[in-house]
Amino acid sequence: MFQGSFDLDTATLVQASAIPDVLFERGLYWASGRSGVVNLVAAHKWFNLAAVKGRSDAIKMRREVAELMSETEIAAAQREARDWMSTH
Repeated sequence: MFQGSFDLDTATLVQASAIPDVLFERGLYWASGRSGVVNLVAAHKWFNLAAVKGRSDAIKMRREVAELMSETEIAAAQREARDWMSTH
């Protein structure tokens, strides 16, 4: 567990250009089961968000994940992506 402090005066902001990469990485995390669990709804959601933010390779990954999902699961992922966009 982290037991320290952050110096916010010298911290650098995450560049806006890094956001699509972070979202794409989240998609890979859930699609690959790195957490021990594959979550296709979460993977689709994060790939969708990465695609919206400009990661063109996220479109292909989202399609591949969608092929393994039911229509209900895809709808849930899209709903979660919209919810995330409205709060961030």
